[in-house]
Amino acid sequence: MTQQLLDPERKPHPGKEIAARGKGCLAVLVALLVLGGGAFLVYDKASGYLSSFGEVPDYTDVKGTANITVTIPDGSTLTEIGTILKDKDVVRSTKAFDRAVKASTEASSVQAGSYLMRTQIPAARALAILLDPAEYRVRNEVTVPEGLRLSSQVAVLAKETKISAAQYQAALKKPQQLGLPSYARNNPEGFLFPDTYELPQDVTAGSVLRLMTARYDQVADEVGLDAGAKRLGRSPYQVLIVASIIEKEVRRPEDRPKVARVLYNRLDKGIDLQLDSTLIYGLKLNANTTTPQNRESNSPYNTYKRKGLPPTPISAPGQAAIEAALDPTPGNWLFFTTVNFDTGETRFADDEAGHQANVKLFQQWCQSHQGRCTTAG
Repeated sequence: MTQQLLDPERKPHPGKEIAARGKGCLAVLVALLVLGGGAFLVYDKASGYLSSFGEVPDYTDVKGTANITVTIPDGSTLTEIGTILKDKDVVRSTKAFDRAVKASTEASSVQAGSYLMRTQIPAARALAILLDPAEYRVRNEVTVPEGLRLSSQVAVLAKETKISAAQYQAALKKPQQLGLPSYARNNPEGFLFPDTYELPQDVTAGSVLRLMTARYDQVADEVGLDAGAKRLGRSPYQVLIVASIIEKEVRRPEDRPKVARVLYNRLDKGIDLQLDSTLIYGLKLNANTTTPQNRESNSPYNTYKRKGLPPTPISAPGQAAIEAALDPTPGNWLFFTTVNFDTGETRFADDEAGHQANVKLFQQWCQSHQGRCTTAG
């Protein structure tokens, strides 16, 4: 016995060799079943059924069997997408999806999101659905318009996302978790960027707010906020405050950079800004003009009595307003007056006399449009 184990020249017993070969042949015979015409069936462990040898397991009915919503996470590879579709029984095998991908010149343009699909459809059809997001993507979108103060933004978000205002307020009480820039000083006012957002299915109040602050960071980088503010001799926060005022005061795009120039000219000369928009924000008024009594307020946002900019933004400005604040039109204007609330027409003046002439135009418009120039006592 010992000699046999140590002898490298020892031959195996013929009977054992034949038995081993017989088992191998039997395994092949079990796996391969002869079909008519010389084809074979092969058991595919991945899909759990027999397919023609050399063919890829795939469904054939483009109508499928049932509706299903399939979510493709952001950053998914095409291989991972194939696995998701296989797990959801949209496609019969990942190999079928791989084949469809290889046959397509557009597969790499599949976008993340949730899609309305059918179960048990051909892989090529599944890929076609993913490549047609306009038709098949389920959009969980929320649009937050420009120029809203924080409390109004929360109201919009609560209505559109079905997440309660209380949950948003709770998230806002943890500003250090919102991704705010350092100069925000943990105050999110003005930093929840107004835009249309496509939200994931498992969205939370905190994740929505972080999407918005991340979008602010992106836009700030795109417009060169830091460098642009430095060129103006301002801080990024000061430029954002100016942009927030522009967003509330101006309707016509061509007037935005002119209003920016008026604000900077008055700041440079030490002249009070005297803006209704800042006082309305500070007093939380539901109005578009102020009264003499309002202007006696000690609010830090009363720019009729306090010099300089208000302490924070008064709205969330969009990109156009930020760009206007960074690139003011050259000019000597010290005053601007919106003289028509319907068209947004704004007049500019270099001196008090010109300004009073514009104010008279505004008063005439208000007289002919009763109830449109609302004030709050």
